[in-house]
Amino acid sequence: MKKVSIVVPVYNEEDNIEHFAESVRMAMEPLDYAYEILFVDDGSRDGSRGILLKLELEDPHIHGIFLARNSGHQLALTCGLDYADGDAVITMDGDMQHPPELIPLLLEKWEEGNDVVQTIRQTTEGVSIFKRLTSKYYYKVLNTLSDVPIQPGGSDFRLMDRRVVIAFRRYREHARFIRGMVGAMGFRQVQVEFVAPPRFAGVSKFSLRKMARFAMDGILSYSSVPLRWAFYAGLFSGLCSILLLIHVFYATWMGSAVAGWATITVCILFFGGIQMVFLGIIGEYIGRIFEEVKGRPLYLVAKEPENRKGMESRMDSRA
Repeated sequence: MKKVSIVVPVYNEEDNIEHFAESVRMAMEPLDYAYEILFVDDGSRDGSRGILLKLELEDPHIHGIFLARNSGHQLALTCGLDYADGDAVITMDGDMQHPPELIPLLLEKWEEGNDVVQTIRQTTEGVSIFKRLTSKYYYKVLNTLSDVPIQPGGSDFRLMDRRVVIAFRRYREHARFIRGMVGAMGFRQVQVEFVAPPRFAGVSKFSLRKMARFAMDGILSYSSVPLRWAFYAGLFSGLCSILLLIHVFYATWMGSAVAGWATITVCILFFGGIQMVFLGIIGEYIGRIFEEVKGRPLYLVAKEPENRKGMESRMDSRA
């Protein structure tokens, strides 16, 4: 019997976990698969850990992985993929916005020979206009800058064949944009569209600051275009400076030179501003290089399932 691992990162989701586990159980039990649900607790501060410990004792299909601190959604997802040992691995959020009812369809597409079954969110019920517009134009900007096409509406609700998961484990960068990473890997992929329902309970933990950081990771991880723009802006600034210098020489030669304090001030502010912006872009890239060269682990596990070692544990055992 084939085994399916369902990886679910959670952070302060005490009101959703039990309902989500029951919904997955109802979706999986009619199917002819062995399955496990790997909850990755990303340093929750509410009662999520206690609920997971209780569910582990009540249901042999459920396993909890507890991170030592809050590492972020993408690293918690990575941790679950490191521990999952199913023939197929499904990643999804535990707030019910990734409907468990779609799991049979994902498995059907996998059985047809697809290595990755990627869900595409058409829209989210009750989502604000601001979030809808920012998501729409973010993907347009990202696809303009990146050499790797990113499907608008793509989510972290997907199925991956075991060999895709094994290949994914070779990617160990800290600034992770998993949607882009999976898309860039290749393999045979198919898409399934869905409409995301509202959260079952609670509020989203994805704050505006986290969204901005996630968006920045997506752009800088898959594009060097901002650096190229900095180079072109430098060339443009240099050309403007030469033209201004020619104008000064001409005005002096014609005897019409006047004190142009306004012009000088505007030029200094303009070119200085461009320099600061692109120094900031370069700084973002350098900061990511700094994070990578330190070679620190992506996450630290406080408690892992018995008789199961993840990627970080295996790396530690070889050291």
